[in-house]
Amino acid sequence: MDTEAAAAAGRAGGRVPSGLPERREAVFVRGPGGAREGAGKGVLTAPAAIAAGLLLSRGFLRRSAAVRRQTGGEDARGGRSRGRSVTSRLGAAMGDAFIRHIELLGYEKRFFPSQHYVYMFLVKWNDLSEKLVYRRFTEIYEFHKALKEMFPIESGDINMEKRIIPHLPAPKWFDGQRSTQNRQGTLAEYCYTLVNLPHKISRCLHVVNFFKVRHDDMNPVTDSQIRKPEVFLLPKDAKKNSTDITGPIVLQTYRAIADYEKSSKTEMALEAGDMVDVVEKSENGWWFCQLKNKRGWVPASYLEPMDGPDESEEQEPNYAGEPYIVQKSYTAMEEDELTLKEGDTIEVIHKLLDGWWVIRKDETTGYYPSMYLQKAGEVNTSVKSELRNRSAPPRRSTIRNVKSIHKQRRKQISQEAYRRNSRKYIQSRRNMKENFQNKANVIIEKNEPEENKPKAQPAVPPRPSKDLILNRCTESTRRKISIDRHDEPKMS
Repeated sequence: MDTEAAAAAGRAGGRVPSGLPERREAVFVRGPGGAREGAGKGVLTAPAAIAAGLLLSRGFLRRSAAVRRQTGGEDARGGRSRGRSVTSRLGAAMGDAFIRHIELLGYEKRFFPSQHYVYMFLVKWNDLSEKLVYRRFTEIYEFHKALKEMFPIESGDINMEKRIIPHLPAPKWFDGQRSTQNRQGTLAEYCYTLVNLPHKISRCLHVVNFFKVRHDDMNPVTDSQIRKPEVFLLPKDAKKNSTDITGPIVLQTYRAIADYEKSSKTEMALEAGDMVDVVEKSENGWWFCQLKNKRGWVPASYLEPMDGPDESEEQEPNYAGEPYIVQKSYTAMEEDELTLKEGDTIEVIHKLLDGWWVIRKDETTGYYPSMYLQKAGEVNTSVKSELRNRSAPPRRSTIRNVKSIHKQRRKQISQEAYRRNSRKYIQSRRNMKENFQNKANVIIEKNEPEENKPKAQPAVPPRPSKDLILNRCTESTRRKISIDRHDEPKMS
């Protein structure tokens, strides 16, 4: 095909608008045997080059696969070597950083520059850092299409039976809040499957770069005159029922009572008086917060609610206790703490939001880090690895230079009160057991004499006389008796 014919074909196909300025560029295409086609003086005009490039990008993968199936010997070996070189380039693109887990937290409804929706992902990396990123669904779908083109075999383009890359529905013409909400279950499952694909896919540069933190993630474009974004968090049991999200979840605002210096990349530094929005409250006492353009984990002990010193969500003590098993040893640093070893069984009697729970060992009570405990009967293989790389949050009693806006102090139950109430409960439980045992013994004693007594035999009634029988019997019986009397032989 000459240059004019190629240009005409490109314009006729509707791929390139006519009138495009024609730049002369040499375009060389390697054939199946490796020879350069079009070498020498042959050049293609810009429209033809673009048309040829589009044709190549769409058909090269399928043609190269067909060529490898049809050719043998050196060509087949050359095809395999070229395939290995592509794989090696993909592997070389995989750096040291890779993603361990991607968790969908929910989505945001934003109003600048116009109303749109973005999904929130918590990306956990191999260096144990956790980053919050925001992506539109159109971006995610374009990423998905590019991933399928990079791995045609794994995406099922050649053989659908060999597909391992998960499916993802195309975006709708108009994506509203309902479609954004209903898509969350599918998107969460897609991310889980993506991370668990073979390393050549899950750790390739395309995946790593897409989920890296961007400038817009750290500094989202906002306008002070437009209302703040609305946050819709995904519940933990969203896979069972994703329709439970009915409205925006307003993030709670807390105030920092003292300066806090972060000790890891995943944490966020605070200054006394900072106002933070709490995204997630973890039982271990570390809360995921955001402050303007910063996000990270913060110890709950450094935060206080705005409406009062006491936490309204804090539970009441449960002196019945819940059985837990110690997953990591801890040596007490304060008088009101307990020293325990890994494997010890204890009872939790009060779960506090700062991550330091009140526990009971025999009849002794004290504080212990909740992140070192695991509920009896639960299996969690990732707990130990997480504990080795994370420390317990600081206690409120150890914070210096506290500056609170509330005049009243926070209510706190003393360990003496915990012990006294715990002893009362244990004693009442023992008394109940003893009373129950005594009642059971009394019932057994009452039943024993009755069982030992011989049972009374029923009385046998006396045999009725003949006259009484004739008087009370029926006519047919009387006739039979009279017949029998006549038949009896007479005594001589």
